[in-house]
Amino acid sequence: MPDTQPCNEEPETAAQRRARRAQFLRDLMEARALRDRVQPRRARAARMRQQMRMRTFRW
Repeated sequence: MPDTQPCNEEPETAAQRRARRAQFLRDLMEARALRDRVQPRRARAARMRQQMRMRTFRW
């Protein structure tokens, strides 16, 4: 596994970690949106499965 930490010696600050996480989540949402556009049938099936999961979830 490659080391994911930057080469510098300082530990990552909380703000840097949040910024990196926010960028990752933006990229993830973009990738999911692209997948939904190019595979509409699979995306619809995934939405239906998610709705069933939420419907049967007990609080």
